[in-house]
Amino acid sequence: MTADPILVRPVAGREETPSDAQTVQRLQNSDEAGLAAAYDRWGPLVHTLARRSLGDAREAEDVTQQVFLAAWRGRRGYRPERGPFPGWLVGITRRKIADALSARTRRTELVRAAGALLALADDSRVRPEAALDRVLIRQELARLPAPQRRVLRLAFYEDLTQTQIAQHTGWPLGTVKSHRRRGLHQLRRCLRPESDR
Repeated sequence: MTADPILVRPVAGREETPSDAQTVQRLQNSDEAGLAAAYDRWGPLVHTLARRSLGDAREAEDVTQQVFLAAWRGRRGYRPERGPFPGWLVGITRRKIADALSARTRRTELVRAAGALLALADDSRVRPEAALDRVLIRQELARLPAPQRRVLRLAFYEDLTQTQIAQHTGWPLGTVKSHRRRGLHQLRRCLRPESDR
């Protein structure tokens, strides 16, 4: 007669910590508790990488959430034979960090361009020529080809990203980028002082 196996029961109030393989398996089986366990286990790694690369805690938190959301959505794409799960997460993290840095650069460019080209603040009391500048910018904007004008208006007046503009207009993202670049170049050329032309 064989004895029944001894069952190890968790201490009251404490749950057994699943192994890495169990956590990954639960995640791949669409178990949300597996996602939570993966977040608890590897979230600090992802957050540390994002924080070091971005230098901003809030952005790092956003990237960490985006990484685990991407891992959840792409969970069936993970292949253990290609490497350990944390390595797979690091690959996703690098892509999300690159996206965040790209978005940061785009925001900086738009703010700089908006500040230089479209003086939206009403400083006409301080600088009487500000009203004239706004009129000049509007005139030059009106002279641009319609697609360039539309992209710049959506970017500056409606604060849309290039991706959002592509969705709004139905144009490919590359087309939107080209119209934006050409439109800004044309405005810079037209608004340059006579001596610099």
